[in-house]
Amino acid sequence: RKNTKRVPSFRKLLRTSKIKLDNKLKNKQYKQQSAAKKYRKEQKKLREAVRDAISRKPFPLEECKKKQVAEKWEKEEEEDALPLDMMDEDDLKLMEDLAQKASFLTRDLSSDEPVHVKKRKHESVIDKYEKVPRRMQTEPEKELIHLLPIKDKGGIIPQTVEKPVLNVAQDEEDMEEMEEAEDFNEEPLPVLTPEEMAAQRRQKLQERKMHIAALASAILSEPDNSIKKLKELRAMLMEQDPNVAVIVRKLVMVSLMEIFKDIAPSYKIRPLTEAEKATKVKKETQKLREFEEGLVSQYKFYLENLEQTIKDWKQRKLKKSNVISLKAYKGLAEIAVKCLCELLVALPHFNFHNNIIVLIVPLMNDTSKKISELCCEAVKKLFKQDKLGYASLGVVKVISGLVKSRNYSVRPEVLKVFLHLRIKEVELQKDSEDIAPKKKFMTYKEKRKNLSRMQRKWKKAEEKLERELLEAEASESKEKKLKLHTETLNVVFVTYFRILKKAQKSPLLPAVLEGLAKFAHLINVEFFDDLLIVLHSLIASGGLSYRESLHCILSAFHILSGQGDVLNIDPMKFYTHLYKTLFSLHAGGTNDDVGIVLQCLDVMFAKRRKQVSQQRALAFLKRLSTLALHVLPNSSVGILATNRVLMQTFPKMDLLLDNESQGSGVYLPELDEPEHCNAQNTALWELHLLQRHYHPTVQKFAAHLIVGAPTEGSGALSLELSQRPATELFEAHSMREMTFNPPVASVTPRRKDTFSQMDSFIDEELSKQFQQHIRETAVHKPLDFAKHLKESSLS
Repeated sequence: RKNTKRVPSFRKLLRTSKIKLDNKLKNKQYKQQSAAKKYRKEQKKLREAVRDAISRKPFPLEECKKKQVAEKWEKEEEEDALPLDMMDEDDLKLMEDLAQKASFLTRDLSSDEPVHVKKRKHESVIDKYEKVPRRMQTEPEKELIHLLPIKDKGGIIPQTVEKPVLNVAQDEEDMEEMEEAEDFNEEPLPVLTPEEMAAQRRQKLQERKMHIAALASAILSEPDNSIKKLKELRAMLMEQDPNVAVIVRKLVMVSLMEIFKDIAPSYKIRPLTEAEKATKVKKETQKLREFEEGLVSQYKFYLENLEQTIKDWKQRKLKKSNVISLKAYKGLAEIAVKCLCELLVALPHFNFHNNIIVLIVPLMNDTSKKISELCCEAVKKLFKQDKLGYASLGVVKVISGLVKSRNYSVRPEVLKVFLHLRIKEVELQKDSEDIAPKKKFMTYKEKRKNLSRMQRKWKKAEEKLERELLEAEASESKEKKLKLHTETLNVVFVTYFRILKKAQKSPLLPAVLEGLAKFAHLINVEFFDDLLIVLHSLIASGGLSYRESLHCILSAFHILSGQGDVLNIDPMKFYTHLYKTLFSLHAGGTNDDVGIVLQCLDVMFAKRRKQVSQQRALAFLKRLSTLALHVLPNSSVGILATNRVLMQTFPKMDLLLDNESQGSGVYLPELDEPEHCNAQNTALWELHLLQRHYHPTVQKFAAHLIVGAPTEGSGALSLELSQRPATELFEAHSMREMTFNPPVASVTPRRKDTFSQMDSFIDEELSKQFQQHIRETAVHKPLDFAKHLKESSLS
């Protein structure tokens, strides 16, 4: 067929691009290279076929000698190295013909297998290699290391390496020369005295302090441009000089903590999305982003350093590269905990606050009392200043998980921090409309009926503006606050109920009962019956102390005084138990628990006056007056203030101010049933004793009660005492700080005559003897107290 392809013209070649011409040239070169490569492969196959045909000849390895084996290997190597151009034409032609039938050469002729079957591994090759002697006569007398052999189509090729001979003597001489040279080059360090070492340490410490102060000042002056300096200051946490490492690390921890408190923004920094990173922004915005990213990064590394310091101390783990002793770890850990506590309280809105909570809460249960108190105080401060409730909810959840994971074996102080929660209102089966009533707007039909077109347009604009204003008001934040407080209190009650159910003998029970007493009015009504049954069973078991039983009583009456008013429950058992427990209080260690009793009495009588009988009120009034005789003055003031409320709440209490008996029976003060002790047949003779009390406030209250506790007239109390509740008077007159309230007036000293000489009343002869003894040197002589007795007996 005729080739119709035309040669391109010169004009067409000019239009052809340079890239196309280069590609054509490359394709041409590639074809030439592939053809050459194909030819080399064919030649290689031919040589392999010849070598395999020779190796297939039967060769008795058992009878051969070592010399013959060596000659065979040399011969094969010569044949392999023989080039094809040195062969005769007839031999070459024969080889080419054999190459066309290479399958017959490469195939084992004794086998009956077809040609296309894959060649199997024959054990004869391996046996052949095993029977070859390891050492040959032609080998030089050198020590060889036998390596694993290589197996190819031609058989197995042994691999050996000569063992290197080390000149040990020469190496030892070289090492000695190097050591001598090092010893010669090293100059002996000067030996410093202790004074010089202390001065050197002070100098280094002063230099580090100045450097820390300079970096901190530069960072605070320009926070946006000082991320590198912040990084440099953080790197000083790894101070390696053993003389000043501990102090420098402590100073850097505290300095960084104060810096982060100052430069941290009042919002949480979130990471940028990919779309935001790709968007072009102004230089100021880009600068702010870089500062925020660097600040979060350095803050994270700083918190990790603090965490690692605490972990190393807890694990008693000393790193090899560390220059700080194991004893100094505790001081470093305490400073790290202090810094974390400060950041927990100061930056509740910033990043990684939840991580700090997870670190601090387990340390509240630490065996070290100092660290435990630090963490508990920090959590209390956080609860007091947390207005919305996000941080409080996070801490409460972690504490609940800690108590459950430790199987309720934690310190009571961990649960007592719940008492500092700022929760006064929660959602108690109310609709959201009741919590934050929304403003109702006119419907479309009402607008069409009552307003014109222009009025409807204005009304629509006004409603839109009012909706925006409502969003800006605190109504939405109030809803969030209530939801957060409700969730927080649910977690607290779950923790309390778990302990009441599973660990009633735990030391956490007093803290649980105290917490229930504070938050019982916020509990859901559905749990009231079960909770009252549990509280009564705890009291009846007899395993509680008087303080724990008081908390049980207070919790029960808080429940009944709140939403429990609708429940038809008679708490007579709780009244009886409190009446029985009153005489457990005295002027000793139990004096502080009078405050709990005063709270119980306020809930039991003042807030439930309609459910209390007169007989019960008379019995409590009499027993409280007796109790006021053997407690401290502040407790006496609180008890008498409670008696005043009882006398004003129940009008017939003046029966006890008369010595005439009312009704039948005799007063039984030792009986523990207030309804059946016949308190109407006694009198308040204790008030006459209290009227002679050494404390002036107790005297005033006793005199006030003797005349019937009037609200007006000469027997009335002053406004300062009458308007304050009993618990407040109890705290105000406390003597914990060893002070007397009201303060005792200072007595003016009487005028005394002054004397110029202090020894003017001493006899002259006696004063001379004094002076003589003073001048003489003191000589220690053995004391003989029986000397004068012996002289008198002899005489």
